[in-house]
Amino acid sequence: MEKEMKFCQSCGMPLTEDVLGTNADGSKNEEYCIYCYKDGAFTGGFTMEEMAEFCAQFVDEYNKNTGQSLSRDEYKKTLLQYYPLLKRWKMPLEEQPQTKSPIKQQFIDEVNTIGINDLPKINNLFVLKGSLINLEYHLNGNTVKLLDDNATYWGTQIVREDGCCYGVCCDEHYILVSKYEKDGSNAEIVILKRRG
Repeated sequence: MEKEMKFCQSCGMPLTEDVLGTNADGSKNEEYCIYCYKDGAFTGGFTMEEMAEFCAQFVDEYNKNTGQSLSRDEYKKTLLQYYPLLKRWKMPLEEQPQTKSPIKQQFIDEVNTIGINDLPKINNLFVLKGSLINLEYHLNGNTVKLLDDNATYWGTQIVREDGCCYGVCCDEHYILVSKYEKDGSNAEIVILKRRG
């Protein structure tokens, strides 16, 4: 008998063993993904609208997996119709356990003090899997990747009006800021800074 596919009750992504969130005691959570739920709390204090806006940036991956060709706005509209069926969005926002991670705020403060031209101040970071954000860089004639595909990082993406993107990625050892095209191509390291 085929196992029933489960979906994250926050963002709607398929739940597989490698992306299960974690409870406060470190055990796996069977209802939420690691990007939405870590250490017994939600990683971002989103409204449903903000969650849909954040997830809409992954429309290309959704289209690839489903054979559809939705625009970002169409995908966001689809998500907003789907989210009210999920457990998180049936809960009042003030009752949702939120991560007030001191390290998350420390990363935000450190990134904002770096002072990179054209990079606006960031006010939130999200838990992202390395394999989703591990871009290729061309250094000294070689192609390299700097992240661990299996690790999770605190990060975000900022899309400028000209379509160029900045990616911010942090862990306990490094802060990486990259600049790249919307599809992740032509990635350049803006700064790779050792923490501490």
